[in-house]
Amino acid sequence: MSETGQRHTAEHRRLDHPDSAAPEHNPWYEWGPYLAERAWGTVREDYSADGNAWDYFPHDHARSRAYRWNEDGMAGVSDLGHDLCLALALWNGNDPIVKERMFGLSGPEGNHGEDAKDYWWYVDGVPSSALLQWRYHYPQGAFPYAQLTEENARRGRADFEYELLDTGVFDDDRYWVVDVTYAKATPTDLYARISVTNRGPEPATIDVLPTLWFRNTWSWSVDAAVPELRLVDGAISAVHPRLGEYRLEAATCAGMAPEALFCENETNTARLFDADPVTDYPKDGINDHVVSGAATVNPERRGTKSAWRYRLTVPAGGSAEVRLRLYQARSTGEGRDRADSWQASFDELFARRHAEVEEFYRALAPADIDAERMRVLRQASAGLIWSKQIYPYHVNRWLDGDPGQPAPPAARRSGRNVAWRHLDSFDVLAMPDTWEYPWFAAWDLAFHAIPWAHLDPGFAKYQLRVLLREWFLHPNGAMPAYEWSFDDVNPPVHALAALRVFVIDGATDVAFLEGVFQKLLVNFTWWLNRQDRYGNNIFGGGFLGLDNISPIDRSHLPPGYRLEQADGTGWMAFYSAAMLGMAVMLADHDPLYEDMVAKFAEHFARIVAALDDSGLYDAEDGFFYDRLTGDAGNTTMIRVETLIGVIPAMVAVSFPERNTERANRFRKRFGERLREILRRSDASWRVRTESATGKRSLLLSVLDEQQLRRVLATMFDEGSMLSPHGLRSLSKAFTSPYVVDGIPGATIEYAPAESRTAMYGGNSNWRGPVWLPINYLAIRSLLHYAQFYGDDFTVGYPTGSGRTRTLREIADDLADRIIAIWLPDGQGRRPVNGGTEKFHTDPAWRDNLTFNEYFHGDNGAGLGATHQTGWTALVVDLLLDRPSGSRLVTGG
Repeated sequence: MSETGQRHTAEHRRLDHPDSAAPEHNPWYEWGPYLAERAWGTVREDYSADGNAWDYFPHDHARSRAYRWNEDGMAGVSDLGHDLCLALALWNGNDPIVKERMFGLSGPEGNHGEDAKDYWWYVDGVPSSALLQWRYHYPQGAFPYAQLTEENARRGRADFEYELLDTGVFDDDRYWVVDVTYAKATPTDLYARISVTNRGPEPATIDVLPTLWFRNTWSWSVDAAVPELRLVDGAISAVHPRLGEYRLEAATCAGMAPEALFCENETNTARLFDADPVTDYPKDGINDHVVSGAATVNPERRGTKSAWRYRLTVPAGGSAEVRLRLYQARSTGEGRDRADSWQASFDELFARRHAEVEEFYRALAPADIDAERMRVLRQASAGLIWSKQIYPYHVNRWLDGDPGQPAPPAARRSGRNVAWRHLDSFDVLAMPDTWEYPWFAAWDLAFHAIPWAHLDPGFAKYQLRVLLREWFLHPNGAMPAYEWSFDDVNPPVHALAALRVFVIDGATDVAFLEGVFQKLLVNFTWWLNRQDRYGNNIFGGGFLGLDNISPIDRSHLPPGYRLEQADGTGWMAFYSAAMLGMAVMLADHDPLYEDMVAKFAEHFARIVAALDDSGLYDAEDGFFYDRLTGDAGNTTMIRVETLIGVIPAMVAVSFPERNTERANRFRKRFGERLREILRRSDASWRVRTESATGKRSLLLSVLDEQQLRRVLATMFDEGSMLSPHGLRSLSKAFTSPYVVDGIPGATIEYAPAESRTAMYGGNSNWRGPVWLPINYLAIRSLLHYAQFYGDDFTVGYPTGSGRTRTLREIADDLADRIIAIWLPDGQGRRPVNGGTEKFHTDPAWRDNLTFNEYFHGDNGAGLGATHQTGWTALVVDLLLDRPSGSRLVTGG
């Protein structure tokens, strides 16, 4: 199946209830990389009284304890119902446990929060999962679990993290390069190639254990049928009530056939809880048998978890290759393929799929893209594709417990997510990443949808629709934030994302835009009723996604204080303008939407008027600040230049000339009303229909031209917010701490890398790093200003350099600064790799790219989560839609 031109638009079927009416779905989605790389330490698996998910289900339990809600594994795939899972396990002969999942430190263990401590990469992939490629570097010596945990516990927040390379376990290149590639012959016929290369100086032995198992669904439901795995005719047969029968066949390797091992996906109650065993062959039975020879695998070769065991000795510099086939056995009675039949076509299938992937990306990318930018595009896209996860979470069932199981602690009834009993998810979602954030986050997901729109517009649209469906959106209109607290408030960026996805997809799917608009009306009303606490059009909501980029914890204010948030109000101006843009476009197809144009024009004007009156804009500094107000009426402006003050400046929605007639009607009908709201006779600059280019157009913005120039001067100052790799989250000018008088501990100073404060989690405090979402929005906003003001509008760039540039040129340069994070510099060094020499010079490492959560504010080194391809994949849009040539439709 060629990928070129096949941008799948079918909505994914829902499998939350067996009898639900499932809409048609693309059959190529039946199998995909839906398996998380961490299920332990997640909220869904937490049944504690205190809500401490990390302690309740630690890494040490993961190999022995059956998961309730989902599964995890290395290079894992599963069917769309998440019933049958296939993943990789390895054993180097020295580790205390089989390597079945990536190791990392929990949030409390890491000196900068949760922290993966393995090296793996997503190398390639296409949306249908017709081909997926993954790479891992596995030490040949004992994996230093205790050393990593103990040394990071010793280090403080002012110290660097202690990484796996720091332990010396990779010295002398004593490690395995493990490549896993899946290729589909049909939607339910998967071929797998597992290559292990000995990078060390001596022969070495490794156990390769491709593992097939059923997610445990039977322990949590009364009278549920138990599926079975068993050895049949030299294949592992997997029989399931819904799936029918699948078979996993394994070819010989180096002339030796693998051994089939079986146990049960059941908790080892004896090991974990000193209780009577459920079975003699529990979940960790294969682990114990491989590591110590224990009699913990079923001699009858049946169970619910299985593995093919290959024990391979590979010479120095040599490689070995394991070949597998997982396919759905036919119900027609025809026999399974002869073993030599599928093996004979193995190489041809992989060659064909690789050629199709090349074709797909050549068709997607600009004709003049160079090899390094293509590498960034391919690996960023692969990370996005591998981060598609099935997200099962029925909150009502989670709170009340399962039939026949012990009741959860009573404290849960008043704890986390109790107001979200309606939330009942079983959906394929774009996750932030598969290890550090293996759960959806609402505003992350909106950003994920933008690069997804280039790869698979149907999936992108589904992502924006699904959180607005009745099983996610709260009846009061709130959108769930993320599983650690659905009640938290994320910035309202769905309307912006929907417009961008609409544009990328060709600006023709009006039904999609209308459907999203109707649901966002409910969410917008929730913002008006709940987040404008004092009814003055000044909006808050805690940290609002900006992860406490403030001297104070904005989610937990000191008693007796309230906070007026420049970014919260800016976000709502953004929301109003985006909804207005959607209404204008929909009114082109249905005049009934003209009333919605009027509604959101008034909302926009009222929010702008409130910002005008609020005093949050400091005319002397030319910047927006938060203001803290005490019960006694005392006020404190928090005079720190951060991205908080940039948000209002990014409110810019331009309407192109083709909307001139509607824009003129808009001006005539609502112009006086807007002036009345704004109480200014010259309010035309807020909603103006004559641009500097001489073309009739419309611009909605919070700032007038002079205010815009002032804010941009701070943004583009290299001594303040402009770094070599994008806009910093905090001005570099604050090398000395800024202190808020009268508030204990309320201080902030520039820290370009990891945060040195524990406020609101270990690394969730921006003190200077560059991160993509706001940089991306800044670039898009500059284009809207440029469309209206034209090329005669120039500003100093960088500020004080004596050089001026147009806003389009600046948008291009900001995009280039970000893309350069992954490109080799003049010495062949990629900024993302930071100071780790092996990443720069070793051929086995240097071209494997990570897409981090954020980046060093001075040198662009990757920081935070190492696989946060979700929003960092916005680089895909920057590569595929050059800002200077970007086609802007309203809000696009």
